[in-house]
Amino acid sequence: MSKSRCLNMNMALLLRNGRVWTGTPALPEAEAIGIVGDRVVAVGDAARVRAALGQNAEEIDLGGRRVVPGFIDNHVHFLSGGEHLLGLDLSSADSPDDFVRRVFAAVEAHRTATVPPRGGWITGGRWDNARWPGGQWPHRRLIDPFSADVPIFLRRADGHMALANTCALRLTGITRDTASPPGGSIDRDTDGEPTGILRETAMALVETRIPHSTPVEKERAIRAALAHAAALGVTGVNDFESPEVLPIYRALEAADKLTCRITYWHGIRQWEEAARLHRCGEFSGGFLRLGGVKAFMDGSLGSRTALMFTPFADEQGNCGLAAEGVEDGTLEQQIRAADGAGLQVAVHAIGDRANALTLDIVERVIRDHGARDRRLRIEHAQHLRAEDFPRFARLGVIASVQPPHILLDAPVVDRALGPERAARTYAFRTFLKVGAHLTFGTDWPVTPLAPLAGIQAAVTRAPLDGSQPEGWFPEQRLTVAEALHAYTVENAYAEFQEQTKGSLAPGKLADLVVLSDDILNLPPERIRDAFVTMTIVGGRIVYRAGGW
Repeated sequence: MSKSRCLNMNMALLLRNGRVWTGTPALPEAEAIGIVGDRVVAVGDAARVRAALGQNAEEIDLGGRRVVPGFIDNHVHFLSGGEHLLGLDLSSADSPDDFVRRVFAAVEAHRTATVPPRGGWITGGRWDNARWPGGQWPHRRLIDPFSADVPIFLRRADGHMALANTCALRLTGITRDTASPPGGSIDRDTDGEPTGILRETAMALVETRIPHSTPVEKERAIRAALAHAAALGVTGVNDFESPEVLPIYRALEAADKLTCRITYWHGIRQWEEAARLHRCGEFSGGFLRLGGVKAFMDGSLGSRTALMFTPFADEQGNCGLAAEGVEDGTLEQQIRAADGAGLQVAVHAIGDRANALTLDIVERVIRDHGARDRRLRIEHAQHLRAEDFPRFARLGVIASVQPPHILLDAPVVDRALGPERAARTYAFRTFLKVGAHLTFGTDWPVTPLAPLAGIQAAVTRAPLDGSQPEGWFPEQRLTVAEALHAYTVENAYAEFQEQTKGSLAPGKLADLVVLSDDILNLPPERIRDAFVTMTIVGGRIVYRAGGW
């Protein structure tokens, strides 16, 4: 059960009898925290904080619970996540038969719906064939028998490939004669017919023909995402959605209905619009602000489209796919233009070659544009050569990683890369050893929007299948405090917001989370069993579990 209430700007709140992890070296632990309006005004022992607040403060006894700064997620797709909550979810399908049963049920429900969404298409997905025995790719033949008149387009969990049924292929004109677009591929049977699997940019051949969700449907999905974030203690996100979400965010902010701070990132192709909006200062409020621009260097490991120096161990001859604009230099030109406009740049890079190429571009940009505090980010930074780790620190590049991927990816990485390259995958400890900034998130809805599960993943590195309880490459494990730091302090730094949020100190925003258990002293394998009992954003209680 959740409840929400607002503090007015002069109201004082004292949280006492807690165990506060502040995220600050000057006062790492405290017993109480005082809030006035949307800011922290005092942290320390209860008597000192009470004196700072005066006699009229509302008091909440925390009962010894652990308090941490609000979790910030470095990489989400917020609208997609909300639609995932409301739509067809195949993420837990553990076999082709289970996959088929769920799609069949969705088709039956679709046929009886009064007004089917998305113009009669069934979308959603988040299927993961790595969970299935044998791990084979799905084929349109699995779902064609019961969907001849219903177009279906289902994305894989990583978002870098999708399955389209025959009806969808027919409606969008994809045949055996359709060429794969630059930066993508259409999988084919031995006879040349499409299998229904579309990778990377090939997905756009279908997606561009699917009717958009209505504004009402989009707002409903975003509201679902906001409620979900509040229940999980997520007080801020970096959102990498299409610009169509901005009017919805602005309307929700104007109505005081945003309960999570949104830092929105444009795509690299919209760098001019992003620069214009930054100059206008239209998005500088407390809950909605602009980040920078995001570019793509490659695809994903699960789809075997990550750009590698040498072929995948289980797909000889396949070194992945460079994103559109990489090979002809267009992407570098766009990054240079965005940097020249003063924008922060984030680059999606999964494979070792993709990461190396990105770092090469950063070096050239710094050489040609001069030194400044860029805080350029590499999103995911999953697979690296040994010599590229120190370059992150030397160039000031932020490693924006998502530890929950470890829980499912470890067996996939072992098969796809082999032991030598796998040892340099999700290498969080190595990043810290070389002095790089390390931030955490989820890439929701690729993995669940669950910070505590992400912290456990970074601390234990134990895959969900139980195959390696001691940890997958355990030398890369972090402490709980290091993982908390990456989820709070470092994420604020990665947004140029470290003076405003990310830790609990006087003058900073009152964004904090009360947990059911003290994760700093729990057995690491039990961290994900803890839960959020209260979430406060800007002095507002946006979530309170039953029993308070």
